Amino acid sequence: MFTKKETAHIIVAILVLSLAASIWNFGILFYSITSIFFIVLANVIAKKISAYYYESEIENNIWELKRIGLMYFFDVIPLHKTHPSRNFKKPIPIGAFIPVIISIISFGYFTWMASLVFEVKPKIARAAKRHGLYSFSEMTEEHIGYIAAFGIIANIMLAIAGYLIGFELFAKLNIYYAFFNMLPISDLDGNKIFFGNIVLWSFLATLILIGLGYILFIF
Repeated sequence: MFTKKETAHIIVAILVLSLAASIWNFGILFYSITSIFFIVLANVIAKKISAYYYESEIENNIWELKRIGLMYFFDVIPLHKTHPSRNFKKPIPIGAFIPVIISIISFGYFTWMASLVFEVKPKIARAAKRHGLYSFSEMTEEHIGYIAAFGIIANIMLAIAGYLIGFELFAKLNIYYAFFNMLPISDLDGNKIFFGNIVLWSFLATLILIGLGYILFIF
């Protein structure tokens, strides 16, 4: 289910996010690592299960910046339309350090919780068998959006479960993780959901904002 490279990227993401969440309070480092392990794992497994349903495979990697400029960062201009001079020779793995940097400069009041992205590879043989030889051999944006949405839904459900059983920090971290990954920028899940099904993105974003508001003003 997981390649060695993918496993390594997931471990790095868990450690980076755990450090970012506890850098100003190392007393909760172990709790952060344990919580974020389950948060990330639930998100990843939910997406892998949904990808299997859509006759495809996904591989999770550290979020990378491949182009220069805000227009490219916000994915306004597709990669294939980018001028070569705007592309980095090697992608910058911003998911490996942005969470920690933001946590440090904000003195722990703002913790970026997005570090992983995923790529989809359709299983052409199975897709052809199910949909016809020449139909649906490539993944549509809608299907990719649904795959990403399953990961977000898993985190929302974990947040609710954590709150109900009294694990408030666990619930908070799930909401934070879902919130930052729902941002419609770059290669994050939110961008895939936004362009795949904007109604679904709006619905999930509303749920997350309600949860975020509850956390910030009531917890």
